[in-house]
Amino acid sequence: MGVVRTGIKRRIRLLNEALRPPRQLSAPEPSPLLKASRPRPPKRTHVVDYSIPILPRQVDSPVFVIASVRSGSTLLRMLLNSHSRIRAPHELHLRTVEVHLTPDFSEQSMQELGLDKVELEHALWDRILRLELERSGKEIIVDKTPGNVFIWERLHYAWPKAKFLFLLRHPEGVVSSLENRRTNTSTREALEANALKYFKPLEQARRTLDGLTLRYEELTAEPERVTREVCEYLGVAWEPEMLEYSKHDQGRFVPNLGDRSDTIKSGRIQPARTFDDTAALPPGLAEYAKAWGYR
Repeated sequence: MGVVRTGIKRRIRLLNEALRPPRQLSAPEPSPLLKASRPRPPKRTHVVDYSIPILPRQVDSPVFVIASVRSGSTLLRMLLNSHSRIRAPHELHLRTVEVHLTPDFSEQSMQELGLDKVELEHALWDRILRLELERSGKEIIVDKTPGNVFIWERLHYAWPKAKFLFLLRHPEGVVSSLENRRTNTSTREALEANALKYFKPLEQARRTLDGLTLRYEELTAEPERVTREVCEYLGVAWEPEMLEYSKHDQGRFVPNLGDRSDTIKSGRIQPARTFDDTAALPPGLAEYAKAWGYR
């Protein structure tokens, strides 16, 4: 009887497996509620202890755009990505690509190799940039993630030969753009505070590093002149095809990886909003408007 019961149980199990829906091979997409609950990295400058000498880099001279949110960096990256020698992908968010070392095991092992968490992360970031160049078949890579403002010192340390593009926009234009987002639920005061978190390190980087300063308003009004200046700075010949970015593959418009507005999706360079230079601004915004030559 025991053998019979075992046989019956086996047949029932096999029948249940046959009738069970197919298993999902890939992990399901997290629910929007779960995504919303994940904390974002704090908007502050990284303080890093550089105790290990840097390794040789696979990408010797990457280009980093140092800009605040809502400053036109997606337009700039699409114009640059339309160049035959420049790869400017979506935002890479390198500052949140991290390495985890287990104490007493991998941490000790890496120390014996003369490596630590910081340099391992730099090596990983470098490999990501190199892989993107290999995939594109191009020579120069540009990362335009707004979060770069918080790690500009680290980027400069990790790539001593890196080049920097400082993209400015009228402070009121940045705040107004944040205010006009469909998903905006913040007060005007909160939006100003958010913008200022980017403005401060942006201005520190611009005053410290060698690089090329651009203005969003000039990029939209005189795209050929400005892109010619960028090409000269990067050491490549200007190409008129850069101004027709809709004719090139720019990748998908994905949340958190760049601007997805109708303006950028139009495929046309559209004029920037202008503001009265004599109008009063809150003191915080007025400080940067003056520093950036807007009044």
